[in-house]
Amino acid sequence: MENPDYIDIQELRKRYSSGDASKWPAAALHENIDKSKFQDIGVLPAVPYPAYNPYSKEKESLGKILFFDPRLSRSGQIACASCHNPELGWTDNLTRSFGHDRQTGKRNSMTILNSAYATSLFWDGRASSLEDQAQFPVQDPLEMNEKLTIAVDKIAKIKGYNSLFTEAFGDKKVTLERIQYAIATFERSINSPKSKFDQFVSGKSDIYTDQQVKGMHLFRTKAQCINCHNTPYFSDNQFHNDGQTLFGTKNEDFGRYNVTKDVKDIGKFRTPTLREVANTKPWMHHGHFPTLLDVVELYNLGNPSPIQKKYLGTARDSLIPKVDPMLRKLDLSKEEIGDLLAFIETLSTPTRRIIIPEMPK
Repeated sequence: MENPDYIDIQELRKRYSSGDASKWPAAALHENIDKSKFQDIGVLPAVPYPAYNPYSKEKESLGKILFFDPRLSRSGQIACASCHNPELGWTDNLTRSFGHDRQTGKRNSMTILNSAYATSLFWDGRASSLEDQAQFPVQDPLEMNEKLTIAVDKIAKIKGYNSLFTEAFGDKKVTLERIQYAIATFERSINSPKSKFDQFVSGKSDIYTDQQVKGMHLFRTKAQCINCHNTPYFSDNQFHNDGQTLFGTKNEDFGRYNVTKDVKDIGKFRTPTLREVANTKPWMHHGHFPTLLDVVELYNLGNPSPIQKKYLGTARDSLIPKVDPMLRKLDLSKEEIGDLLAFIETLSTPTRRIIIPEMPK
């Protein structure tokens, strides 16, 4: 591994901003990482659209309206945009989102920015696609709390939607599938503009400070971030237990295990993207981390979660979570932590306002 303490900063700048990732220093990967499948960070490719739901401007337009339409909810007050506000990084900046009757949800709301590149959705991956994901919040009693059939019927009775569905799908028929496909098409259009990172690695070598260059190198080497936050999406789209199960507390959450019922998945959560991460506070699935420094410090310390001794030998013994072996003490200095944070902040872009559509009548 090339040590950042002994590499000339200008040489690092030259190599990382060359526009050719093959010239980059080697990433320091954990032994558990399959190097043949590893994909390094970089510029996002074109948005992928599934063959069963190809892009159309009309479908995106309809999806945008449905995304902001609170009539999909039982109360008529909660829309998808309630938890995914475009002015708040397409999340809500709350520890945990509130929904029907001001009930508080169980997890922090994930941003939908760049979600076209996610291979599963939600912290526990229970949705296999954006189309699949769109139906969950509508019927969740803690969120929109509406029966899917009733939600579809309500949209079908709104005359203003007739022409919109016709333009998007060829006729005015309203179905759950069409609502899902339209919302998913809109969500795939919610993507970041080029960040400082994208510009730097594409050849604009002077856009980074020396601190940001060092931070990028630390990200890929000593800080070990690259093990999970890889690919141009800055997420491996995999599930890991980083010791945040909060076992034995009122906030206990078994994550992926709730979907698969496989004990190996206890405490595992999907790796969130780091793109736009500076705009999506607070962090972690429980929203307990108010600053990015808190997050970095957690990993720097190797997250020394206490052993739940009181559960040993009890009925819950077999459910004690096992943290990912990649989690270990990093020994980053205060200066290195500052460098790392300086780099991570370059993955975010200024918040952009969008025009909220008028609701059909």
